[in-house]
Amino acid sequence: MEFPLTAMLRERYLDTLASIYIYNEHRGYTSLDRVLDAVRSCCPEDHGFISEIISHRADEEKHYRMFRRWFERRGHMPLAVDRTCGHIDRFIEAIFGCTIEQLDTSRIIAEPAEFEKLCRVIMLTEQRGFAQVDLLLRNRIVRSDPVMMRIFRIIHEDEPSHFLPYQHWLERNAKAGPSRRERWTDFTIHKSLLLVKLPSLFVNPTARRLQAWPDVDNQVYS
Repeated sequence: MEFPLTAMLRERYLDTLASIYIYNEHRGYTSLDRVLDAVRSCCPEDHGFISEIISHRADEEKHYRMFRRWFERRGHMPLAVDRTCGHIDRFIEAIFGCTIEQLDTSRIIAEPAEFEKLCRVIMLTEQRGFAQVDLLLRNRIVRSDPVMMRIFRIIHEDEPSHFLPYQHWLERNAKAGPSRRERWTDFTIHKSLLLVKLPSLFVNPTARRLQAWPDVDNQVYS
């Protein structure tokens, strides 16, 4: 028999985890529109690469909607998080020195090194996501929720097709792999989310919830 406090903490953990994931999935598919613009300009003849990114975007939106349905079944909205909980947000800011919205697509198109850097950032972000979901599938609290387990199994199955297109493009074009700085940035962002952001949101009794879904009327997270 589960004690009431244990059940409350378990539910709070799942709520916090899903709130961070739904933010990142929404951020992922909306940000990929900008990536597609860059790829269509940089590699207009590479139809396979473009198709893979379109598929990547569709998967990210699918994952967002799965988490949305998870919250809808529970009868409440996700906790409101900002870009400090976004892996890709913080990675872009660390490597390019600007937010995703401020990312200069025209400069990325004009400078091949910048486009290569963008591909490496996306590749590392998705590889990190794959490794993290692998761990979550063995997490006792996650395993206690059959619906969330089903969501993470689908994400785990989809994830390789999200980083391999960028990895293969870099390899096909004999471009450099991730630098030591890029790998270290990825590692530190991940540890910060895992050890600081998630616990602080978990224990924050005043954390507010979203008032509307971010995909409604083109709303975005603040």
